Amino acid sequence: MKCPVCNYHDSRVLDSRPVDDDASIKRRRECPMCGKRFTTYEVVDTVPIDVVKRSGKHEFFDKHKLMLGIQRACQKRPVNAEVIAASIEAELQNSIVNEVTSHDIGEMVLKRLRDIDIVSYIRFASVYREFTDIDSFMEEIRSLSKGRPRKPKKSAEAKTEEKTEESGEGTKKSAT
Repeated sequence: MKCPVCNYHDSRVLDSRPVDDDASIKRRRECPMCGKRFTTYEVVDTVPIDVVKRSGKHEFFDKHKLMLGIQRACQKRPVNAEVIAASIEAELQNSIVNEVTSHDIGEMVLKRLRDIDIVSYIRFASVYREFTDIDSFMEEIRSLSKGRPRKPKKSAEAKTEEKTEESGEGTKKSAT
């Protein structure tokens, strides 16, 4: 590493430590020529991902923008939008391609939301798939219910029996 003071071509590393949740390394260096100490940061260089919008317009992938869209769909729901956005960003960074359509990103979000929270999934799908009427909602809900087994609702009698068993009432005690 070149010294920022005297431009000497080498420097000595005095200390290295991880920063930003191990996303980068902070190095404290010293120039052997002038003795000046300085700090450098080492981070992984990522290739920017180009997103092709529906209109044909190209823009760089923005995790924050994706996270805001997911947050709107997950408002007041037990879903961490930041985790979903980070996992999509990681998947895109680890893929071979450097260009992706907004459609593909939307499908990645829907896949994750479907596994996490159905209400958030429906909210996101309604905007992403541009539902225009109640029939669009109903069709999506029907497709969801075909893919997931429904939990049977307990009848009032079954609930009463469970409470009785838990409290110990109704159990027969034998005389000894």
